[in-house]
Amino acid sequence: MVIFINDIPVTIFKTDEQPDPGRINHTIDAATEPITQAKFINHVLIRNITEEHLDTILQLLDSKVPTNLLSLFIVVSDYEAMKAVFKGKFKVIKAAGGLIRKKEKFLMIYRMKKWDLPKGKKEKAEKSKETAVREVEEECNVTVKPGKKICTTWHTYTMNKRAMLKQTKWYYMDCVDDSKMKPEVTEDIEDIRWMTQKEVYHALEHSYKSISYVFERYYAKASIKPSK
Repeated sequence: MVIFINDIPVTIFKTDEQPDPGRINHTIDAATEPITQAKFINHVLIRNITEEHLDTILQLLDSKVPTNLLSLFIVVSDYEAMKAVFKGKFKVIKAAGGLIRKKEKFLMIYRMKKWDLPKGKKEKAEKSKETAVREVEEECNVTVKPGKKICTTWHTYTMNKRAMLKQTKWYYMDCVDDSKMKPEVTEDIEDIRWMTQKEVYHALEHSYKSISYVFERYYAKASIKPSK
C-alpha cells in the first residue's frame, strides 16, 4: 500500500517484504530509537512501528517545517491491522480517474497550477470504472473506451479541518472522439492537452507524485519505457 502524504510516498510493507535496499539512505528501528524529523532525509526505512509510532510519523509528515524526506518505507508485523488503524484516522473518500490514450499521446489537464489526470468522486451505486469514464467525459468533453485498471492511489488532505484520505482507482482508456474536447472551467481546469511521452515526462515535473506513480504503473504493465 502506497499513501501520498503531503505529496511524499509512504509505502507500508509486510515483514516478509523488503524495499529495494539501493533506495534506502537511512534505517530507523522504532523499537530502539526515537523517530524524529532530523532523521527524515531522502529515502528512509522504519521498522517495528506501533500505532503510537504511526501517530508520530503522521504528525511529522503533516508538519509545516520543511523536510528533506523523498520517500518513506514502513515495515509492520501485522499488515492488515496497521492498514485498518491508518484508515481509521481519516474519513475515506472513494474516487476514480483515467489515463487516456490517443495513438502515442496521453491526455493531461492543468488544474490548480499542476498538470494532472481527470478524476472525481464516486457516486452511490456507481462502479469505479463507470465513475472514471463519467469524470473523464465531464472534465474533458471527450468520449472514451475504458480498459483495465492500472492501480489504486491513496492521498491525504484536509477539508474543513478534517483529515481526509482519498482512494482513487485508475484505468487506462482509449479516446473514441475528441472533436469537442475542452476543459471544464467549473472544475478549475485551465488547460487540456495531448502530450507525447517526452512531454509527459516534463509535465510530471510540475505535477503530483501520485500522478507520476500512475504513469509508472501504466508503463510497467504496458512494458513501455518512458522517453526522456
